[in-house]
Amino acid sequence: MDQSLTPLFTALKKHAAGNPVQFHIPGHKKGAGTDPEFREFIGDNAFSIDLINIAPLDDLHQPKGVIAQAQNLAAEAFGADYTYFSVQGTSGAIMTMILSVCSPGEKIIVPRNVHKSVMSAIIFSGAKPIFVSPVQDENLGIDHGITTSSLKRALQRHPDAKGVLVINPTYFGVCADLRSIVELAHSYGVPVLVDEAHGVLIHFHEELPMSAMQAGADMAATSVHKLGGSMTQSSVLNVNADTGFINPQRVQTMMSMLTTTSTSYILLASLDTARRHLALNGHDMAAHAIELAKYAREAVNEIEGLYSFGNEILGTEATFDHDPTKLSIHVRHLGITGWEAENWLREKYNIEVEMSDMYNILCLITPGDTRQSVDKLLSALRVLSAIHYGKGDIYELKVQVPEIPQLALTPRDALYADTELVPFKESADRIIAEFIYVYPPGIPILLPGEVITQDNIDYILDHVEIGLPVKGPEDRTLTHVKVIVEADPIF
Repeated sequence: MDQSLTPLFTALKKHAAGNPVQFHIPGHKKGAGTDPEFREFIGDNAFSIDLINIAPLDDLHQPKGVIAQAQNLAAEAFGADYTYFSVQGTSGAIMTMILSVCSPGEKIIVPRNVHKSVMSAIIFSGAKPIFVSPVQDENLGIDHGITTSSLKRALQRHPDAKGVLVINPTYFGVCADLRSIVELAHSYGVPVLVDEAHGVLIHFHEELPMSAMQAGADMAATSVHKLGGSMTQSSVLNVNADTGFINPQRVQTMMSMLTTTSTSYILLASLDTARRHLALNGHDMAAHAIELAKYAREAVNEIEGLYSFGNEILGTEATFDHDPTKLSIHVRHLGITGWEAENWLREKYNIEVEMSDMYNILCLITPGDTRQSVDKLLSALRVLSAIHYGKGDIYELKVQVPEIPQLALTPRDALYADTELVPFKESADRIIAEFIYVYPPGIPILLPGEVITQDNIDYILDHVEIGLPVKGPEDRTLTHVKVIVEADPIF
């Protein structure tokens, strides 16, 4: 196929150039009806292609024309049999994957450190999650992925699982042996779904980890907007149908159910053009990012009190490969937290990082970066080191997670059950009806349907007392927690 073509974007420009009289939504009518300041800032070109699914522009819910052509080009570019555009972000694509393979009561094997969209899909589908603990890095205080051996134990115990979901790469760029994971799951007749939110570039350069489609996975939700140049909230769902585990028509149905009928053609056009750029120039784009990241990593590791891991962490089941463009910087030896480092960089140098936790900050090096932007980060980090290194106590690295609780009800049953509020400190042995996440490391400690243990309570309260973020519960003070009503028996 001719990857230089952009069928959707070209059709949008042609339609706008014809200057049609519009009696359809959106009501701004090419920008004429919108706020003047906003129109001036955004520009008339953007408003001219902010359109709807009229006949010349195809329909994302039932594509037959230019959208179908754009998705076919994307499938070839990503090495997939089918590619579906998502204007609901990668969250929408992840939810589509799970809803495509799971029905109420069926099992799906997932890492404990999954994105919230995975749990949303499990609740919507009525599936029963079988959790596998990710490997914790005792030196960095971060989580990697699940291992082939832990997945094998899960499959042996639950051979009736309808799917296995893995994260590749993790937020910090670390990959397990995805091909081995795929081969293992397929030997049990189970499809592999991949959260590839942070891996759009990996398909386009041999020095980057193997992509989900290259590894033979059945589906992969990939954030083109995160690293591949499309606009925020635009992603793709790639499907490998050759394995026979996935029904593409069902995937389209589920994607349509989760997608707004007022699809953004600006987002769709950005996917069409980002695909072209990646297909034609992806290798050079990735090479640029890899080279900048290598330069940044070497420089960070020369700064006192800072450490950015690279290929030296490889060699275990959980650390099979690494995406170097994820520049993780360990700040614990400066005697400060990652949050303090993030806030300082923002306030003093107008630098925004991707994320921070107790011990680390994460900076993404992308094709949009330059030597100048990286040098500004390095200059700021040198000042940060000069201020803090050797001046105070160093935090003890301690990231412990209690055992995964017993699942007494499916998350959906728990979420929709009759509930009541009880004091959190007195909630042991009750079935929780909401989520509780503690950062770090961001793994859910309690999910709807799980039995609260005293260890859970103690662990969470210990983190609250030292000021670490707790997310999920409706009562943000965590004085009370929502649990399932335990009705008295009727005799």
